Amino acid sequence: MIIDLVPFTLHVRSTELPELKIEGPPELEAVRTRLESMDRQRLVDVARLLRIKDSGPVIHVVLATDNSDLARAVPPWISGYAVGELDLVVLFPARSPSYPSDTLEDVLRHEAAHVLIWRVSAGRPIPRWFNEGLAMAAERKRQFRDQTELLYQLVAGSRTNLEELNHLFSGGQNDQNRAYALAGSLVHDVLQRYGSGAGGEILLRVGGGARFEAAFEDVTGLTPENMETEFWHRQRIWSTWIPIIGSSTTLWLAVTVLALLAIYRRQRRNREIEERWAKEENDDLKHR
Repeated sequence: MIIDLVPFTLHVRSTELPELKIEGPPELEAVRTRLESMDRQRLVDVARLLRIKDSGPVIHVVLATDNSDLARAVPPWISGYAVGELDLVVLFPARSPSYPSDTLEDVLRHEAAHVLIWRVSAGRPIPRWFNEGLAMAAERKRQFRDQTELLYQLVAGSRTNLEELNHLFSGGQNDQNRAYALAGSLVHDVLQRYGSGAGGEILLRVGGGARFEAAFEDVTGLTPENMETEFWHRQRIWSTWIPIIGSSTTLWLAVTVLALLAIYRRQRRNREIEERWAKEENDDLKHR
């Protein structure tokens, strides 16, 4: 299938910001325009998180319609994917982004991060859980939804080891949601405990020839398996609820519920008063 592609290049001056060449059919021109206005600082943040010092080759971004061969080659809930060795990102704007992404811009940052991860690690093997978790950290800041998704997965399933976690990414949509929630939490935990540059430092060591396991232990002092064990020991439902209860979203929901409850009580009280007045009026009429 031949797609009429209209090129668009996002030019930037910063050496830290990768250059994106966005192409797509004419009917997706509005999407290209929207992506053109994407916050460029977030791409700089991605590059810094991954310890990118040189912007490297252009990343080619292809926008594909949902009836294209590219779309038919992947499951319908997939809104984008990356091929690191080809410096390629493919996006499907007609598909609503699913967890962990909220918008098409999120998907673009996530997939561009995968290309950059491939570059920093020189294409050497990186476990899927680390690759995806680091791309999530690069895509956007951790949100309320991530914490609630983790809570759901803690309640819904038993402990999942790293090997099982890697396999979940090859499963259906529910398996992948669980995989993203756990991988994102694991990598977030690593970055919180060992610094935001820990992920990029691990990639640099892998790119320099080290095995991932050795690079991970050099940076964190733990093997991936020991890190996973410590992570699960720290995960308690009550501790997961703490940031949820203290979040601004929860406070807003609590205020809203209280306001609705107050309105309901006020309306019920007004009805009771009106009913009492009506009864008193009827009693007066009977005694006349």
